[in-house]
Amino acid sequence: MVHGEAWTLKEFFTYPNEYIYWTIQIVMYPFMTGLVAGAFVLSSLYHVFNVKALKGIARFSLVFSFALLPVAMLPLMLHLQQPQRGIEVMMTPHFTSAIAAFGIVFTTYGMIVASELWFVYRKHFVETALRLRAIADRSFSEHLLHLLFTALTLGAEDISHEALEADERAVKKLAAAGIPVACFLHGYAGFIFGSVKANALWMTPLMPVIFICSAVVSGIALCILTYIVTMEVRKILAAHRQKQYPELPSHEELKSAEIDVVTMTSRYLVMFLVAAITLELLDLIFRGYTAMKSWDILRRVIYERDFVNIFVIQYGMGNLVPFILFLMPRLTIRRAVLGTMLVLLGVFMMRWNVVIGGQAFSSSLSGFMHYHLPIVPHDMETFKEGLCGALLVAVVPFCIFYVLNKVMPVFKDTH
Repeated sequence: MVHGEAWTLKEFFTYPNEYIYWTIQIVMYPFMTGLVAGAFVLSSLYHVFNVKALKGIARFSLVFSFALLPVAMLPLMLHLQQPQRGIEVMMTPHFTSAIAAFGIVFTTYGMIVASELWFVYRKHFVETALRLRAIADRSFSEHLLHLLFTALTLGAEDISHEALEADERAVKKLAAAGIPVACFLHGYAGFIFGSVKANALWMTPLMPVIFICSAVVSGIALCILTYIVTMEVRKILAAHRQKQYPELPSHEELKSAEIDVVTMTSRYLVMFLVAAITLELLDLIFRGYTAMKSWDILRRVIYERDFVNIFVIQYGMGNLVPFILFLMPRLTIRRAVLGTMLVLLGVFMMRWNVVIGGQAFSSSLSGFMHYHLPIVPHDMETFKEGLCGALLVAVVPFCIFYVLNKVMPVFKDTH
């Protein structure tokens, strides 16, 4: 069976070798890389621009961005027919291909985030290593933790005031350098689509800019949503442990901190959401005004076949409704959760409409193809390119974040 034949339905005149080759994993790929860039930009608002109201979520989003980073390549690896060749992108970097440039940008961004995390949590690493070192009869688990945190200190155990101030300056410089790299990390994904001259829906110079703006929107929305869920869990644990550990924050203190951070962060979410909506509508109006040769079939795809996906789900539920929810006075936690979930839905549908919608019409400009997402897999290919593969990609970052939080606690004051 040809790759793509299992989930592609054809209508009218299409070429025999035309199928929906880029499936749900190629939708997840720009979606996940966008979350990486957006989460890092949110953390940089505090470290670079000194927005003190975002201090509570800045460290959270930085660790979450690092947890999302390894998953950025996972959809590509699942999509490849020969995934063992994927490492060649990292081992043989060059500038003659947009995909090859991804290896350089990805490596640079990973080193920046890892270095920034080390400077942020260096004091925690040193204090934990010294505390475990002072234990005379360490258990096996404590011995392993001592080795881990001693290695993480990299031999730099000076936690004096001057050393911590130097760490803060290094964090600010790395965050400033990481903003353009993070934007380029996701902007090149839009560049890949925008440079495909054979596809009329993708070929636009606005594609990289649209991808970057929507990436920041999705990253901020996911950080807000995950932050709320984590804080709710902390409030439940605090209610049970307050009597045993009086030094822990009370339920009321956690609730107050949560709503203040969410309210301030949602303002930046609305700002980037307006920019993303404006660029997408500008691109749509420009296409209709210029009316190129392929506009007739594009119009049928946009205004007829994908009308519900684009105008109802993406623009209506994913942009307009959360925009109204966040602009209403006295933002509540429940309204913020609903708004961020709808924003993530809108950004995901934008990726879906670009990737899947861009392959919906034939190169003959006379036929259409429909993608049916495999729900129940019956072989490895339908597992990777179906709902199960997409859910696997979506769950892995939270598992990594849980592990990272054990080493780099996001709610612990480091400096």
